[in-house]
Amino acid sequence: MTDARTFDAPIGQRTAAAATERELPRPRSDERRPDPIWTATAPGAVDELTRFLSRSYQELDVRLDPNTRALWCHMRPAGPPSFTPGMVRELIQLHRAIQGLMASQPPGEEPLIRYYVQGSRIPGIYNMGGDLAFLTRAIRAGDRTAVRRYAFDCVDAVYHIAIGFDSGIVSVGLLQGDALGGGFEGALCCNVLIAERSVKLGLPEILFNSFPGMGAYSFLARRLDAARAERMILSGRIYTAEEMHAMGIVDEVVDDGAGEAAVSAYLRDRQSHVVRSTLYKVRQRVAPISLAELRDVTDLWVDAIMRLAPADLRRMEHLQQAQGRRLQKTTAS
Repeated sequence: MTDARTFDAPIGQRTAAAATERELPRPRSDERRPDPIWTATAPGAVDELTRFLSRSYQELDVRLDPNTRALWCHMRPAGPPSFTPGMVRELIQLHRAIQGLMASQPPGEEPLIRYYVQGSRIPGIYNMGGDLAFLTRAIRAGDRTAVRRYAFDCVDAVYHIAIGFDSGIVSVGLLQGDALGGGFEGALCCNVLIAERSVKLGLPEILFNSFPGMGAYSFLARRLDAARAERMILSGRIYTAEEMHAMGIVDEVVDDGAGEAAVSAYLRDRQSHVVRSTLYKVRQRVAPISLAELRDVTDLWVDAIMRLAPADLRRMEHLQQAQGRRLQKTTAS
């Protein structure tokens, strides 16, 4: 069985730790141990956990904290600071692995994962939304199938976060940078949003005669109401974290640089996990969100975006170029 000290390393980067596993001394019986996630008694769960921790990802930085039983997932897309097709596929793989891990546990056991935290490794940027370069190429080529497949993958990812992976996992969005368009949708699916003060959030798709089609309406209409959701979508306005907090969309605003510490403090409150998990199940029962609903909206989005005029596609390309310049400036500094 994997030693506890390997669990805090990023998933997929434990080769050295695994190689020396047999050389690492087991804790003495009188030592104070962290949460004994590695001592799960169900053989099936242990085997599934071992497989889960051995997975590697190219565009995600994933680690499991054994003390809080929180799975931290930081996005690090290869290319634009957006939901690249490759990163979306990896998110789906991760989410399916989470579901498999949780399903391997016998009923009544302490869950191997209590929380799922989603953040970004790009300084100042959470996510800029859809991969505009991919989309403009596919639209110009008339490849509706590729656009629809990409969009369905996106809503598959946000849906499973929204429903706690069917396992009662509480999802936390850690916003240390701007979340725009699909990036904002990728945060709205989380149960809890903790944002740093300088973060900007919004849905600018109206600038190129489109609308956010990967869950924004569904999530905003439930958090606010349909009228305010439509005003936000049609305005294209970019909001501050404080403004989103005043509307009840962001749950907590903290000073820049304090986001991860704020999330860690939230995770350490073990007593409230059961209440939180149950409350979000109640939310899903009272105002259920379904994969069918998200896909129906996405099909409408695909129909609309495939009819964009050449001028709208050029606006998308200009926005893509601006994102590239911002990324270069961020990485250079």
